[in-house]
Amino acid sequence: MKAAIVGASGAVGQELMRILAERNFPIDELVLFGSSRSAGSVYEFKGKKCEVRLLQHNDDFKDIDVAFVSAGGGTSKDFAETITKYGTVMIDNSSAFRMDDDVPLVVPEVNAEDALKRPRGIIANPNCTTIMMVVVLQPIEKLSHIKKIHISSYQSASGAGAVAMAELQQQYKELIETGEAKTISKFPHQLAYNVIPQIDLMTDNDYTKEEMKMFNETRKIMHSDVRTSATCVRVSSLRSHSESVWIETADPITVEQVREVLATAPGVTLKDDPQKYIYPMPLESAGKDDVYVGRIRKDLATDNGITLWLTGDQIRKGAALNAVQIAEYLIEKGDLK
Repeated sequence: MKAAIVGASGAVGQELMRILAERNFPIDELVLFGSSRSAGSVYEFKGKKCEVRLLQHNDDFKDIDVAFVSAGGGTSKDFAETITKYGTVMIDNSSAFRMDDDVPLVVPEVNAEDALKRPRGIIANPNCTTIMMVVVLQPIEKLSHIKKIHISSYQSASGAGAVAMAELQQQYKELIETGEAKTISKFPHQLAYNVIPQIDLMTDNDYTKEEMKMFNETRKIMHSDVRTSATCVRVSSLRSHSESVWIETADPITVEQVREVLATAPGVTLKDDPQKYIYPMPLESAGKDDVYVGRIRKDLATDNGITLWLTGDQIRKGAALNAVQIAEYLIEKGDLK
């Protein structure tokens, strides 16, 4: 099999290379593509040197079976036809196609079979916060239909890319050395020693685009009429996102039932012993594949309510790993060879 990574030099592109190697993904040849800025860079994959090619409108994808694309929505839209015209399966990490009716939006633990129907040859990878949440909520949905979700996210700097991580580290350096953070460009405000209750641009209803992604994407992935109200917050950690989630179900369910289904759920690690102060934190989920969940309890404000806390590595499960798992599913079903 011949695979490609578009956006190979970015944080997700680099993570894709690591995950493909770790999982021994069946690749005969890996081809890397990037912008003029990264073209010519050389990376090692399984002991072989791979030089980044310039992404162009040509026939470079003619013999490529699957392309993992993580170069931003503009690039995805511009190059989708070039990438797919010879039958390459395009697994796209941007938001460009997520809500298109003819593009499946897939989290393998939830709706893997949707990936088999892709009339345009494109499969969309959901937003990172949505991915982590639905992995945890799908097993609960099987207990009783989830009617409403309230969620507050605590999203690390790496969710905005490698440049954002560097900016946060630079801000801390400046504050220690001069008492003032002068480098503020990737974020709308100083992030060091701060939290910013805005991720992505504001929409007309005063929810951000990130928050509306959680509303719309959750419905599409779970094939549900669930309503989600989100507040997405940038926090001054480097890696892994966390979420406080409140759900209301159609029928009453117990904390014990929720713990039981999550203990065996695919892609989930249950860490929940509150009386011993055992619960998941982003420090331990960083670099891990699973979404960690704990602090499961009955919601005191809603009769059929459950409250929980989750954390996961948004570069891995929130992006790169989910994309690779989609491709692995296609291979398993004989849909990608």
